[in-house]
Amino acid sequence: MAKEKKLVESITAREVDFAQWYTDVVREAKLCDYSGVKGCLNYLPNGYAIWENIQANLDKRFKETGVENVYLPVLIPENLLQKEKDHIEGFAPEVAWVTHGGMEELQERFCIRPTSETLFCDLWSKTVQSYRDLPKVWNQWCSVLRWEKTTRPFLRSREFLWQEGHTIHATYEEAEERTLLMRDVYKSFVEDDLAIPLVTGRKTPSEKFAGAQDTYTIEALMHDGKALQSGTSHFFGNAFADAYGISYSDKENKLHSVYETSWGLSTRIIGAIIMVHGDDSGLVLPPHIAPVQTRVIPIAQHKEGVLDKANELLAVLKAAGYRASIDDSEKSPGWKFSEQEMVGIPTRIEIGPKDIENGQVVVVRRDTREKIVVGMDELTEKLSEILETIQKDMFERAKAFLDSHIHTAANMNEMVKVAQEEIGFIKAMWCGDDACEEEIKAQTGGVTSRCIPEEQEQISDVCVCCGKPAKHMVYWGKAY
Repeated sequence: MAKEKKLVESITAREVDFAQWYTDVVREAKLCDYSGVKGCLNYLPNGYAIWENIQANLDKRFKETGVENVYLPVLIPENLLQKEKDHIEGFAPEVAWVTHGGMEELQERFCIRPTSETLFCDLWSKTVQSYRDLPKVWNQWCSVLRWEKTTRPFLRSREFLWQEGHTIHATYEEAEERTLLMRDVYKSFVEDDLAIPLVTGRKTPSEKFAGAQDTYTIEALMHDGKALQSGTSHFFGNAFADAYGISYSDKENKLHSVYETSWGLSTRIIGAIIMVHGDDSGLVLPPHIAPVQTRVIPIAQHKEGVLDKANELLAVLKAAGYRASIDDSEKSPGWKFSEQEMVGIPTRIEIGPKDIENGQVVVVRRDTREKIVVGMDELTEKLSEILETIQKDMFERAKAFLDSHIHTAANMNEMVKVAQEEIGFIKAMWCGDDACEEEIKAQTGGVTSRCIPEEQEQISDVCVCCGKPAKHMVYWGKAY
């Protein structure tokens, strides 16, 4: 029995030390490992498989809105990066530079892409001439490099995987519509497929993307009460386009600027899945993106016919379209259960001699550990129902947690008190002054603005910090 508990005992309890719990889960679930370069990760099969499913589901959603995939180089010439002043100033501290090609010093430095607005703009400046060339609605799946000082698996690494969408349009209205559309695509994907509830809105000027006119964000709440920015969509107006000389001629042959957007979601969303759904036994993966949705575990597999029946069951499940596997190792059933729970497989199917005799199996839910007896002849139908129930229940539990951890503050005393005594988001009014944001952060020990929601509430008439007339209700919180 002690041996069977060993895997779970290697995880620090979530309520004892959340940061260590997170690290333990990443390690024990074999999601990633550190490489020889500080801040860069080796994505292991268990972790990369989650990303592959995220990529497949999200890419399908993108293409349904008319997005086309492309791929641009990893290197950006320094002169290109310098063309948009606000953009380069925002990224300068995080840029890694290539100064040599082989043994020779380069005449011009190249940066390893921290993001690719400049490359897309350079391409479009050469290829877009007419209104017939618009819009361009492109996306690339790639990695980027940002020389972060503090790193943490998935949440903040120097090199990370992501998608970055880039679009240009003939009109302001069309570009703004695309910006909001992609924000909504992210929201529906994260809520529907990842079972993570969100608050959404527009970033304050101090928090928006470097060079953007507006940044829209989806914000998730982790189990420790910190927010995680989980995806962003940016409206650039024509600042980038003008800096890079992108223009088009209309039907009357008059020249116009184009309007640009960009939007991205990265592997940090895997960190969100871990921290929203995980428990003291490891990962809990939503069925929609779980690499394996069910694992068949034969009980007393040394007995005649058990292993054969288990493999027969596996074949039936795969033929029905389930992502299924079998654990036919010589480990004890308890150890197999522990490993299945650690890697977050949504269900396991236990089948032993008595089950075979009775024409049934036992389906065990990972999220609640509920055991459900199901007849073998109805398993393929019932398993679908169980998986969808798990998906729905995971979202509802996370939504209940989010809703119960949204607080309000009408003045600075309340703001400080909530920040000290509670976890989660704080709704409070703001005058629009950057100085008040800085003051709130200083007095609350790190609370920052997360977003200005579309649906505004009038908590009070004045700014929570300075007492001047308020312009917006803002979600505030400590964040990763």
